[in-house]
Amino acid sequence: MIGRRRPIRIGLSARIFHPEQGSRGIRTKTLQVLEQSIAQWVMARDVLVLMVPSVVQDGMLMRSNIRLRDYAEYLDGLILQGGADVSPRAYGEEPLRPEWSGDPVRDAYELELLHEFMEARKPVLGICRGMQLINVALGGSLYQDLPSQQPLPIAHESGDYDRNIHTVRFAEGGQLSGWFGGLAGGRVVSIHHQGINRLGRDALVEATAEDGVVEAIRWKGRSFVCGVQWHPEFHQQPEGELLDCAPLLEAFLAAARP
Repeated sequence: MIGRRRPIRIGLSARIFHPEQGSRGIRTKTLQVLEQSIAQWVMARDVLVLMVPSVVQDGMLMRSNIRLRDYAEYLDGLILQGGADVSPRAYGEEPLRPEWSGDPVRDAYELELLHEFMEARKPVLGICRGMQLINVALGGSLYQDLPSQQPLPIAHESGDYDRNIHTVRFAEGGQLSGWFGGLAGGRVVSIHHQGINRLGRDALVEATAEDGVVEAIRWKGRSFVCGVQWHPEFHQQPEGELLDCAPLLEAFLAAARP
């Protein structure tokens, strides 16, 4: 009897919440979490999802005998989920305001994780912060704050959070357009105040907002490395006629399939 094909093993990077001063209980600990919607979006297919932890103590990344390289060897692909700002120091700048300092601990962890998966030629999909991190890893830079550095007509961040919707356009003849069957673009949930400034080495723009803000990039290197600024995991809302991002997930999983 032919056995059941094993599920694809996809790693999700962890969001890191650091101990809060003056707090009590669980908030005195370092928390590593994943947002439920992203896990459910990926698990809609025959996929085994595992969160890849970092070991953090007092703000420093601690090592163990298990290396991030071991995760890259064991897993079939990686998703970098959204969350805190990327620290401007990761691309050679000082924060313009203290609240834009980002999370250097998470940056170090995810940059190493991304490097190991790229070295292993395993596919990587970046979402929101994940796309920005890919660009930084390729030597690019970010606007620390779009509203103040690049005043634009579209609100890329608002208190509506996962109801903040705008239209993106796919690059004509690009890979993203191909995955979506030649579609010109669509409406997406996009929530961010940082954005791509200088494009990283060998990175191609795959989609933009109507005001020119980069909304998707792809590495033209030897493996699948793609990032989207929007949140496909939030597109299950009944209203809004949002872009069906199943083709993006299918392309990523096709590259990950052993």
